[in-house]
Amino acid sequence: MTDNTVEKQPLTLLGLGAMGTALARAWLAAGHPLTVWNRSPERARPLAAEGASVAGTVAEAVAASRLTVICLLDDASVDEALTGADLTGKDLVDLTTSTPDRARALAVRADGRGARFMDGGIMAVPPMIGAPGSGAHVFYSGSRALFDTHRDTLAVPAATSYVGEDAGFAALHDVALLSAMDGMFAGISHAFALIRKEDIDPVAFAPLLADWLVAMTPSVHTVAAQLADGDYTREVVSSLAMQVAGNATLLRTAEEQGVSAELLTPYMALMERLLADGRGDESTTGVVDLLAR
Repeated sequence: MTDNTVEKQPLTLLGLGAMGTALARAWLAAGHPLTVWNRSPERARPLAAEGASVAGTVAEAVAASRLTVICLLDDASVDEALTGADLTGKDLVDLTTSTPDRARALAVRADGRGARFMDGGIMAVPPMIGAPGSGAHVFYSGSRALFDTHRDTLAVPAATSYVGEDAGFAALHDVALLSAMDGMFAGISHAFALIRKEDIDPVAFAPLLADWLVAMTPSVHTVAAQLADGDYTREVVSSLAMQVAGNATLLRTAEEQGVSAELLTPYMALMERLLADGRGDESTTGVVDLLAR
């Protein structure tokens, strides 16, 4: 056994779907002794050939290592899997996609069963895991001591960020970023729909759209600064009143092109509510407050 092998922390992984398998292979490639469990045992066979130890039960898998990482289908799968396992003295990290409140509830139950708990939000798809330079990232929240203990091991599959003792914060960061992504995809869909029936090559249009979105992204810093100091007139270039007036052109164009405006109108309606409140000289940051009420 080499010194390098001795330094590698053993761990257990529950769940061998596409993401779980990618995580497993990253830890195995880095030399970590790995115990795996999956409801369907056949998924574990390729990993056994690569050096993983396969546990027959969750209880056996959890008992094999101090650190257990969970990457299952959903919350119900996590609850079922952990039933009957002895969590006393264990460090539990749940990477299953979930909600902030669900993560907080699981943290309380883990603590009641003698375990330290941390939740994780994976900002990546399986091919990005373990791939240098891919941008794969995982948010972690919950026990700071757990994170400090296992930081190096957790950093093997993807870059890590610890975002707070509140176990729900990792999921909240994850969902907030994914929600912003969905909004961006909605705008992209509308833009392509506008040109869909015209003699405009979507492949040629794509770089223009991508560059425009990149140029607009620094606005998130202005919104953040306005939310922090409460001055929504700060650094306003295009006021709310101007943008509401401009919305009419967007809607007319959609109608002329035979394109539904249903992806745009909810946001526009919020802007009109702000304008009706006499806030035309502000930016659109006030929409955040309307949504958060």
